[in-house]
Amino acid sequence: MRVLCIGDVVGSRGCNFVREKLPQLKKFYSIDAVICNGENSADGNGILPVSADSLFASGVDVITLGNHAFRRREIYSYLDESPFIIRPANYPDSTTPGSGKCVLDMGRFRMTVVNLCGNVYSQDALDCPFKTMDRILKEADTKIVIVDFHAEATGEKLALAHYLDGRVSAIFGTHTHVQTADEQILPSGTGYITDVGMTGATNSVLGVKSEIIIEKLKDKLPVRFEISEEPYKLDGVIFDIDNTSGKCTGVERISVK
Repeated sequence: MRVLCIGDVVGSRGCNFVREKLPQLKKFYSIDAVICNGENSADGNGILPVSADSLFASGVDVITLGNHAFRRREIYSYLDESPFIIRPANYPDSTTPGSGKCVLDMGRFRMTVVNLCGNVYSQDALDCPFKTMDRILKEADTKIVIVDFHAEATGEKLALAHYLDGRVSAIFGTHTHVQTADEQILPSGTGYITDVGMTGATNSVLGVKSEIIIEKLKDKLPVRFEISEEPYKLDGVIFDIDNTSGKCTGVERISVK
């Protein structure tokens, strides 16, 4: 099976670009399932029901989130009601809306998708992602397991990947919005990339108008983020997964403009 994982979608324009490009990509690459990080898909940060609906309508099967998952309170009930939008699993289950994992059943295959946040350089003191994955894998009943690790530090991403090598099918990093060139299959069969990139404006700072970010960094005062305009790109990675063993057999990095 082939799984396309799409990097952080930035704003309504990013959602529109996914809607424009995804149907062609699924057909051209013979994609079986699509996972998309949508934690910045609402204008101004976070995710809203309207942006989640847009991504699902475009052909996304599972939406993953990250540190901005709960920035917009309008999404809280949506997280509880929809099984295929998941927030980081290392937030406390007892007080946090939604779930950190889901099972996607496509008939001829079933796969578990997990979302995690990193702790290195994070402002939130979350549960250990390593121990969280240990707990999840004890309960997982699918051969195929794919992880979106939303984290800042490349070292933390690589460490978790090697820790999970042979225990999950693939792990892809999100959050930095910059696609890395280290796609690989680890020794025990886990596919990996440190960061899959973003779906947003190329002429920007991580999808936001560059002059706004320059002002914030130079003057140290709060600013309101505004999404940059065209041209746009969609960054992603395609994992080929063996249905029987759950091992990754191929990794291909893509960037579509």
